Amino acid sequence: MNNVLNSIGLNKKPSDTKIVVAMSGGVDSSTVAGMMKKEGYKVIGITLKLYDDNKEASTSKQCCSGQDIMDAKRVANKLNIDHKILYYQNKFKQGVIDNFTDSYLKGETPIPCVQCNQTVKFKDLFEVSKDLRADAMITGHYVKSITSNGQTNMYKASDEKRDQSYFLFNTSREQLNYLRFPLGGMLKNETRDIAKKLDLNVAEKPDSQDICFVPNGNYVSVIQKFRPDALKKGNIRNLDGKVIGVHDGIINFTIGQRKGIKVSDKEAFYVIKINSKKNEIIVGPREKLGKTNIFLNKLNLLTDSKDFPSNILVKVRSTGKLLDAKIKFNKPDNAEVILKNTEDGISPGQACVFYSKDELGFKVLGGGWISS
Repeated sequence: MNNVLNSIGLNKKPSDTKIVVAMSGGVDSSTVAGMMKKEGYKVIGITLKLYDDNKEASTSKQCCSGQDIMDAKRVANKLNIDHKILYYQNKFKQGVIDNFTDSYLKGETPIPCVQCNQTVKFKDLFEVSKDLRADAMITGHYVKSITSNGQTNMYKASDEKRDQSYFLFNTSREQLNYLRFPLGGMLKNETRDIAKKLDLNVAEKPDSQDICFVPNGNYVSVIQKFRPDALKKGNIRNLDGKVIGVHDGIINFTIGQRKGIKVSDKEAFYVIKINSKKNEIIVGPREKLGKTNIFLNKLNLLTDSKDFPSNILVKVRSTGKLLDAKIKFNKPDNAEVILKNTEDGISPGQACVFYSKDELGFKVLGGGWISS
């Protein structure tokens, strides 16, 4: 056999290559399934049912709803590919929703999309794909995967506005070597153009914007539903420790928040700290939000720590810019990140993702969860 690699970096003809495509019912994953089918791969589409819709949720721009499952089924029929639906509501409740509510009750700001990728989508779907003897698992995420010498590295997507590398930092090395992301080098309008050429019913479908189990962005109602005791009144203190007001529950607040504090002074107050043990909010002026030292736990490294450059780039929120930083590794899965410049609104529960720049772009080195 000659050593010509196919489009996903495997030394096989597409017709001899079985792949699983994670199909959410949106335009991105549907287009990927169509592209792979057109190239001649043996495609199996898998759609996950992750939560039970309610009337309120169905009006929201969400992923993984009942409508999305129907859309994925229609796309699979149009492409004439095998399609399976996996019912993962219990796994999703335990791995994602419970973690989300617990995190807010600790005064953190969680990112359920990372947990979903880490648990249900990549861990469980990865195992199903292996059981089906698929050669690779393909998703519609906007990240680049570049494979050489049998090892795949993750890079930021070409479409800066769509890049999803922040949400995938917790992917394991084993998963990354098995995953492929064909949209990483494309712009969103190019994806839609391909969907139109393939005559897919989802070509004009709007992007999902809300967290799938949080109807209309109202996360407080979700936490109340699962944890009715979550809204307890408590003190609002200033930085001197003086009680200056009362709040209706710490789940209503995130670090850096200005609106809705309902206490005033000559200058605006911002949430500086949330003390979940004492059920207190600490507020102060904006200049007290700036931080340069971030402590991380539960690290996931895609490059050995010995191979990290002395200066790295980090992202501390999904919509944030890349920040210049240095990193000190402590225990095996703990680290301290020292930012070159102060950054506002860094919140426990969010991720800090590491990058380095090379000739191929911005490479993802891994990341960790912000503890303080």
